[in-house]
Amino acid sequence: MLYHLLVPLASHHIVFNLFRYITFRAAGGMATALLLSFLFGPAIIRNLRALRVGQVVRTQGPAHAGKAGTPTMGGVLILAATTVSTVLWADLSNRYVLITLAVFLGMGLLGFLDDYLKVVSHRTEGLVARYKLLGQGAIGVMVGLVLLVRPISPMPQTWTMVPFFADYHMAIWLPLFVPWVILVLAGSSNAVNLTDGLDGLAAGLTSIAAATFAVFAYVIGRTDTSGYLGFFYLPGAGELAIFCVALAGAALGFLWYNAHPAEVFMGDTGSLALGGAIGAAALLLKLEFLLVIVGGVFVAEAVSVMTQVGYYKYTARRYGVGRRIFRMAPLHHHFEQLGWPESKVIIRFWIMGVLCALFAFSTLKIR
Repeated sequence: MLYHLLVPLASHHIVFNLFRYITFRAAGGMATALLLSFLFGPAIIRNLRALRVGQVVRTQGPAHAGKAGTPTMGGVLILAATTVSTVLWADLSNRYVLITLAVFLGMGLLGFLDDYLKVVSHRTEGLVARYKLLGQGAIGVMVGLVLLVRPISPMPQTWTMVPFFADYHMAIWLPLFVPWVILVLAGSSNAVNLTDGLDGLAAGLTSIAAATFAVFAYVIGRTDTSGYLGFFYLPGAGELAIFCVALAGAALGFLWYNAHPAEVFMGDTGSLALGGAIGAAALLLKLEFLLVIVGGVFVAEAVSVMTQVGYYKYTARRYGVGRRIFRMAPLHHHFEQLGWPESKVIIRFWIMGVLCALFAFSTLKIR
């Protein structure tokens, strides 16, 4: 909004020329998201507590009974702070921003429905898994069709970049493009959802991933840096950096209240939205394979669940008794079962998230 209102005034005063620059507006977007989180966080927590929207804690696994009743659905704070900040600072005619914001809000709405059924309607399982996947699939279908019908960049929509290789790319077979979009969006969304099991874990890791993609968006959106570093040049993609840093700022602001011991949980409202946004950014920037590196901790968490469930079912059929690979899945609970304090698990996983981001940044030059 500020871009559209103030840039035309640049001819009257040079100060308004600042709003042309993505770096300036990105800084403003992140600061705004942080400020909104700090200002409205206490009020949202009070209202959630007054509405008795409390977290239901599983009885099995690590002892987290003390967290029962902690307000959940705090993801609405992340949704609001990110959306308002993006609307204020981004170019609202930019389709990279609009599509990513739409996925973010769509996944957030799906998560809100899941949380509502859990804590308000007292349906323990929330939204049935197949319906949740159906909702994520519907969002993926819409995004895939939009990209095919109205391409967002001069590069073929089915092309995607391969990390560490400047002269090679991968082309998705056209009939598989929409399923590919569904896989990326649903996979990323569910991976973050599975990671959101300890105070501040998902919020901290998401802020790292979002900030990382902001850098790549800026690089890919410039003809000079993208050409020099061997990336696709995607005109307009730099604007996505504003959304990404706003998301990182909102996640950090939420972390202020979600850090151990948490005053509020984001719930599926936040985790599904955060994962969907990261997946959408990777998809639009043609960095789907880099997403596996940037979100390495999220991938490990999701893989731990899939292998645990798969191995348990296989051994139950084969031997009559199910066996486990991990003491408990997702992976963060495995380390808790090994005796690690919750705070140690969280901080060490954050460190691994930073290392994953640094590894991703290495692909800027190792090509």
